[in-house]
Amino acid sequence: MIFYLFIFLTLCGVVLLIWGLMVRLPDNSQRDTSTVLGDGTSSAFGKAFAPLLAQNPDKSGLLMLEDGLDAFVARIALVRQAQISLDVQYYMFRHDLVGRLLIKELLDAADRGVRVRLLIDDIYGEDGDYIWATMVTHPNISVRLYNPFVRGYVKALQFITDLMRINHRMHSKTFTADNQITILGGRNIGDEYFDATSELAFADLDALVIGAVVPTVSKQFDEYWNNRHSYPVTTLIAGVAGKELPVGALAALQAELEAKSKSRDTEAYRNAVSTSPLAIALREKTVAFSFSEADIIHDSAEKLTRIRKTWQDDLMFAKLAPYIRQAKTDLTLISPYFVPGHKGADAICKLCANGVRVRILTNSLSSNDVAAVHTGYIRHRKQLLRCGVEIYELNEKIKKDQGARFKWLRGLEKSSLHAKTLVIDKRVMYVGSFNFDQRSLNLNTEIGIVFEDAEIAGHAVELFDENISMAAFRVELVGDTNRNGKLRWTGVEDGETVVFYKEPYASLFRRVSTQLMRLLPIDSFL
Repeated sequence: MIFYLFIFLTLCGVVLLIWGLMVRLPDNSQRDTSTVLGDGTSSAFGKAFAPLLAQNPDKSGLLMLEDGLDAFVARIALVRQAQISLDVQYYMFRHDLVGRLLIKELLDAADRGVRVRLLIDDIYGEDGDYIWATMVTHPNISVRLYNPFVRGYVKALQFITDLMRINHRMHSKTFTADNQITILGGRNIGDEYFDATSELAFADLDALVIGAVVPTVSKQFDEYWNNRHSYPVTTLIAGVAGKELPVGALAALQAELEAKSKSRDTEAYRNAVSTSPLAIALREKTVAFSFSEADIIHDSAEKLTRIRKTWQDDLMFAKLAPYIRQAKTDLTLISPYFVPGHKGADAICKLCANGVRVRILTNSLSSNDVAAVHTGYIRHRKQLLRCGVEIYELNEKIKKDQGARFKWLRGLEKSSLHAKTLVIDKRVMYVGSFNFDQRSLNLNTEIGIVFEDAEIAGHAVELFDENISMAAFRVELVGDTNRNGKLRWTGVEDGETVVFYKEPYASLFRRVSTQLMRLLPIDSFL
């Protein structure tokens, strides 16, 4: 019986190997190249920002987008007021309410003569092939998919036969208009990131930026756009059965999107785009930006292949780490998927040994939307607690009970933490796509902005101080902390202190399955 099972598994392996050798991406060598269209100073944005930038040479103006509705309004405002170009780069671009509203606006901008380049990671890109293919029939729109799956073959099997390539994703997120103004941060394009659903939302953070760093964002986009891993959507789907476009497909899509934009479920968004204070300020070019020294840090588009011997020096985190090591008094980190790894945990403990107060807010097991990631975090939780790190985990019950009254880190009342931010000494702050996990470190490409602004950074820490007890459990080690110790979660609910000695509000199945996953050597994938 065992012999026959061995033969069967061997045959399956051979079949998968042969199948994997047959599955190949199409030739991408004939893709055209393009770059940013000038410096954008002649655009409406360029003319409006010129006096501000003249008063703040070599600095960048920032505005934090904490609220999901404001984050949506900002993107729509950039599209509507763009006159030259729009460069849009995302890990995920859903075709839900928010996604379709944004696609409509991009098509409208293209009708005005604006060049639109849309670069999407292909982890979910295939779901939109028909819309992408339809959009690129517009002469002013190009769509590319980064590190794509092979069309016409089972997607799940490609994870088995081509895992080393498929496991690498473009997690970077940028949204740039006229090479003059950009949005960077943690949000993807989807309802859950912009408060468009009452059932699901992510607490997230973006930065709206003008000034010295914007050309760096555009240069980064060009690098990714022209990279060999970025495939024009037409190259990918050419010849795939069922992908042929009917006559008038573009006109039909635009008519459908126009009708959708006027439906009742878009009313709150239409009103916000017209009447919200941020929308008015963006239209009138009166946004109160805070100017400071800033730097864009990002991974190379070639992170997938690591062709350079010194590839670790090119990692985005290698550029962020020096800021962290310079911490003198305190470090406050917010991350949804915190997996520090052994080196990261040791480095954090070294900060504590040097007298730095380190505080970390991450998802609890019950609030984490990716439970497997929790296994990589809990491997290092006790070590961090022993060396003095203050750890807080999101309180799932408070989040649900308080609902709309829960205003700090907007969106927490409906789902899990998604913001990725770091504040050093109440003076230096990072905002971006980096999750402070091993996947962001080694596999996915990331981008973010580091800036020195005591007002913004200090305010972020003040919000943390004022709200952390309402948002999260303090996790502590009690008993014999030099050996195993015992974990204790302490929080406040309805004005009363509550204490747990097991993962709060997590089901038995979730707790057991998480512990079982700890046995697997999967940290590098998390």
